[in-house]
Amino acid sequence: MHDAYFSDRIEAGRALAETLHDLSDRDDVVVLALPRGGVPVGFEVARRLNAPLDVIVVRKIGTPGQQELAMGAVASGGALVRNECVINSMRVDEATFDRVADQKRREVRDREQLFRGDSEPLAVKEKVVIVVDDGVATGSTIIAALRALRQLGPARVIVAVPVAPPDTVAALSEIADEVVALKMPTPFMAVGAWYGSFPQVPDKEVIRLLKKLRNT
Repeated sequence: MHDAYFSDRIEAGRALAETLHDLSDRDDVVVLALPRGGVPVGFEVARRLNAPLDVIVVRKIGTPGQQELAMGAVASGGALVRNECVINSMRVDEATFDRVADQKRREVRDREQLFRGDSEPLAVKEKVVIVVDDGVATGSTIIAALRALRQLGPARVIVAVPVAPPDTVAALSEIADEVVALKMPTPFMAVGAWYGSFPQVPDKEVIRLLKKLRNT
């Protein structure tokens, strides 16, 4: 059995913030965290960099009959990503794609409403955006988030995660301007294997952290 790299998400977030300290106190930096597990990590990063924090919600658009096979994704801000290879190979017509995409868009809006309440989403256009999660395994969700985020016009996109496998870091590096991964173990196993404590993060904790940073 290996030793955990991080006692919990708070420690991981603080370690990430140390690595990113050059981005402290800049008015062009925003932190976007993937809920739910990425938010406690992103909270520590944002608080220590003196940057605003928001969520980036992603929903994969599953192929009818094969929900695990993503034919695209939708994310915060209404951004849409299409996987033309899957759409074509599975012979999905436009009406079907649009119907499923609209349903997923509603899910994204509902989750954002839950987490953010009446607050406006952070503007990311021409900003340096730090995308944070508590770790990455295959990277499919965060890759969808990055592709969607690109459509919103950020100046620079940095992925910051405590732990990820080397091949996933390489894949992320093709989409992000920079990838900060504190640990890149092989074999990787699961994200939670590298934490001493890795409980589920409830919705109410995400809401509390977002609200706490807005009110400071």
